[in-house]
Amino acid sequence: MNGWLVAAALLLAGGLGPCLWGVSCGGTGRRMAAQNTATLLLCLVFLLLAQGYGRPAYTDLALVAAVLGPAGTLVFVRLLDEPRREDEADRDPAGAHLFTPLVALATVATVVPLCVATGPGRAMVKLIVIGMLLLAGGAVTARAVRRG
Repeated sequence: MNGWLVAAALLLAGGLGPCLWGVSCGGTGRRMAAQNTATLLLCLVFLLLAQGYGRPAYTDLALVAAVLGPAGTLVFVRLLDEPRREDEADRDPAGAHLFTPLVALATVATVVPLCVATGPGRAMVKLIVIGMLLLAGGAVTARAVRRG
């Protein structure tokens, strides 16, 4: 077991539990934010597993998750969001303002070491594209979740 696999296991163990709790409890806004955070974590885990096992094909899974995760959250926000009352406490989900910095920090903390480890080349370009997709998707979906 190498450091990449340990980092993936720690990310899953430390991050997925709170995300599952957030998806199962709370209002619609909290559930959507937790779903998008879980997608981000799984995408980063796929990147770490690709490096840990030495299988670059796993980065394709991360690329698909980076594209479809925010799109799924936007679909939930647009089509499946239940009508909200003005006095509802879940108007701005707890921690929603922290989502964009969380996405930025987790993405940079994962993608930059992976870029250093892979070195220049096609794989590094793919990692940078995935990182940019995660940053943009996180910002867009955090804004959509906050606005309802």
